[in-house]
Amino acid sequence: MAVSAVAALRGALGFLSRVPVGHSDAGWEAFRRTPTAIPAAGYLIGALVAGVAVAPAVVVGLPAPTLALALVAATYLLTGITHVDGVADLGDAAVVHGDADARRAVLKDTTVGTGGVLAVAVVVGGLALGGLGLASLPLGAAVAVVVAAEVGAKAALATLVCVGQSAHEGLGSALTAESSPRAALGVAVVAAPVVALTWPRPAVGVAVLLAAGAVAAGTLRWSRARLGGVSGDVFGATNELARVAGLHAGVVAWTLS
Repeated sequence: MAVSAVAALRGALGFLSRVPVGHSDAGWEAFRRTPTAIPAAGYLIGALVAGVAVAPAVVVGLPAPTLALALVAATYLLTGITHVDGVADLGDAAVVHGDADARRAVLKDTTVGTGGVLAVAVVVGGLALGGLGLASLPLGAAVAVVVAAEVGAKAALATLVCVGQSAHEGLGSALTAESSPRAALGVAVVAAPVVALTWPRPAVGVAVLLAAGAVAAGTLRWSRARLGGVSGDVFGATNELARVAGLHAGVVAWTLS
């Protein structure tokens, strides 16, 4: 069991980040059968982003715009841009006037349109603006919010893996076929401890997870209505949107509490 869990976590890190853990068929199979590995990987990815960019910037006292740039750079250097591609594809699909088949056709088009450009700009800009907000927080709070936002983003993605139905054969079906709605409980159990990181203001962690959950609910509903189900692009966009939503929710909750 322990060996399987380690393999699933390595598979999740290999799929969700650029952390050099190696790739193997065994890791991929363990990962796609273990949705709880997705939020588990979020703890490590979030800690790396916070440790590489946010903590040093806060300790040194760098200007807020510099911290924001460091956050964006570290996030995409560590996670890659695969999920951002999902944002661009869904942005293009969202502005299509047609049925689900027409929107799914746009997802396969390698050309990025105005909708995709705007969607990516909103996500990257939202991440940077969240970084500006982090600059006003104490060191521990800034680190906790970054980690919580990453765990929340991964929990949102994993929830869609558990409860979503794939719109077509591909990455979406490869993941959803191995999980059921009951597995979403395990995802919640793995993600919940991140609330402790925001102590003595646990409401901050709760706000981050609720924001990420709201994104998951929204993208799930939209994809069912507009695409006929989830896909790899939906997973990627959910991850990116939930990270931004969670980051802002955490900054606002800490500021107001």
